[in-house]
Order: sequence, then structure tokens, then C-alpha cells
Amino acid sequence: MPDSPASAPIASALIAWFREHARDLPWRRAEYLAAYGAWGVLVSEFMLQQTPVNRVIPHLEAWLARWPDPISLAAATPAEVLQQWANLGYPRRALWLHRAAIAVRDEHGGVTPRDVPALLALPGIGDYTARAVSVFAFGDRHPVVDTNTRRVIARAVHGRAQPDPPSRRDLDDMLALLPDEAEDAAVVNAATMELGATVCTARSADCARCPLAELCAWRAADFPDGEDRRRRQAKYEGSDRQARGGVLRALRHAEGHRLPADAVLADWPDPVQRDRAIDSLVADGLLEATDGELMLPR
Repeated sequence: MPDSPASAPIASALIAWFREHARDLPWRRAEYLAAYGAWGVLVSEFMLQQTPVNRVIPHLEAWLARWPDPISLAAATPAEVLQQWANLGYPRRALWLHRAAIAVRDEHGGVTPRDVPALLALPGIGDYTARAVSVFAFGDRHPVVDTNTRRVIARAVHGRAQPDPPSRRDLDDMLALLPDEAEDAAVVNAATMELGATVCTARSADCARCPLAELCAWRAADFPDGEDRRRRQAKYEGSDRQARGGVLRALRHAEGHRLPADAVLADWPDPVQRDRAIDSLVADGLLEATDGELMLPR
């Protein structure tokens, strides 16, 4: 049973709904876990950070076909890793994933660790990813909280249109919904995220499809607006992010992954922004600059 009697109906409704309506995603399939284990879950979670599912799936399949385990990825060069990452965005994730693979190889004998502290000690692993791997790969009982989870809890439990800024209280809120049985707890974690991603979204709440409609505090309060304190993402078009992406794209497609510095984004409309993008990529370890050339890291 869940930690509090009031949460039992929510957990039961989420479990029943998820088992009937969950999307068929690769990392949820038994054959995926059999082939790639916890490492496959970790890779999928890296790729899903700030990237839509439909964009991740083909990249994930190609990535794991090339590097099916941490030992094979650890043997790759940073340039190969960035080339394979392609246009997934936020390319620092690729380098962090590479460094995590090296740590798993060198510190854990090539076996992805199970416990949350050991996962948190890997490069690039945050609280969400560590808990997600422990829960979804190993079946351990922990609260797993992402943006979708926080929104569902804010509405269904607290009666607010949008969640407060992230805090440690989010884990307590999720923990209060989890059944004691680890397998059911994992389903509730996944179902809450799925509901927020597909039904109770940031733009709209499709109450007609929601399994929590009759239990939802926000709906019972007649949908008060409240204050939207979500952080707004900066416009991509014309941004430094777009310039950084253009520089990396040019080098990924160049012979030997290197080009004369003056030839990279030579027609970019804002030369100062172009140079700023290059400087920031070098500072982040995503580029190397030497003898008037730019190249992906060796």
C-alpha cells in the first residue's frame, strides 16, 4: 500500500491506466533490457534530457548498435561520440555520457552500478537520472521526479495549475504516492511521467482522458490559474545555441572533422556571435583550436 491512505486511489488509478495506455517505447520493452541492461536505460535517459521522444528513438537505436555497452563506448574518441550524437542538441551530454562510460569501465568493471550514490558519482549523472536507472533498470523503490511528474502532482495533489520551482520536497511528494511493493512503485513513477507527457501537459489538461480526473484537486477547485513560474526557454532562432550547433554540424561533416577556422560559418550574419559560439565550444571541451584550424576533440 502507498505511504498514506489518501494516495492509494491515485496510485491504483495510475497503475491501471499505464498498463492499458502506456506508449510502446524501446526502453520499456523486455528485449531492450535483455540486450542492453541498465546501460541502455542510462543512455536513453541521457538522450531524453530536453529532447522529444520521437527525435531520440532513431538516435538511440543507432548509438546502441554502434556502442552496445559502456566498454565499447569508452574506447571511442570524443570526436566519434560527437559525430554520432549528430543533431540531438546539448552536445555536452554526449561528452558526459562518454566520460560516464569510462568511469563504469574503470571503476565498476564495465557493469553499470545499481545504487543511487554510485550512480550519482558517475560524470554527468544527476539526481533524476540516478534514480531512473535504479528504478527502471533494477526495480528498486525510489521516487523519480521530472518536469511532468511535478506538474501532475501540483495539479492532482496540491490543486495548482503549475508546480513550484524544483525542490527536495518534490521527492517527498512522489514518495508519498508510491506503493510499498517495488514493482508497483516503478509503475507509478513511470505512469506519473507518462500522464504529464501525454494527457496533463503544460499546454492543456485533457481531463476526459485522465485517470485522475475524479481525484484531481485542481479540477475540484475549478482549475484556478495560479502563477506560472516555469522558466521560459530562450528563442532558438538567431541564438548562440543555434550558432554553436552550426559550428559543430560543419565539423561533423568535414573531412577529418577539421576545418580552417575562417571557413566555419563564414557566412554567419553576426561574426561576433559566431566567434563567441566558437570560444564557448572550445571552453566546454567540444572543440579544439590549433594552428588556425578547428576540430572535434581527439
